[in-house]
Amino acid sequence: MPLPTTHMPAPGFTLLDHTGTEVHLLDYKGKKNVLVYFYPKAMTPGCTVQAQGLRDIADQLTVHDVVVFGISPDPVKRLAKFVERDSLNFQLLSDEDHAVADAYGAWGPKKFMGREFDGILRTSYLVDKEGNLREILNKFKTKDHHEVVLSTILELGL
Repeated sequence: MPLPTTHMPAPGFTLLDHTGTEVHLLDYKGKKNVLVYFYPKAMTPGCTVQAQGLRDIADQLTVHDVVVFGISPDPVKRLAKFVERDSLNFQLLSDEDHAVADAYGAWGPKKFMGREFDGILRTSYLVDKEGNLREILNKFKTKDHHEVVLSTILELGL
């Protein structure tokens, strides 16, 4: 399966959110723009800063009709703790087998402290109301992620 690129349909998915409810990307087609962002692990420092940034711009995202899905390989229980601990106002989705991350090209080889392993490649995807990938973001600092997302939404006119 080829990796997704901009202007192609976003890979569909059905995952459980932090409450155990199924979320289908297809349900948002024709209704909302979607930010799908992949992060390595709930409640770790970088992932927390990234999530808090998105939480803090929720009103601006709503103005642009953008819903946010944070996806990680964490189990539902851990996601629920993360949402509660940080008062997150968007859905976190569990991709324990990393099948969705694979489909999006957000799973692959990484290096950390001299060790090589496969894991989440911190990447964000903006999907328009037609269900097409409009932008793929992977060059940002976690503390700036929300600003990069918002400026990209404005540039794209979403």
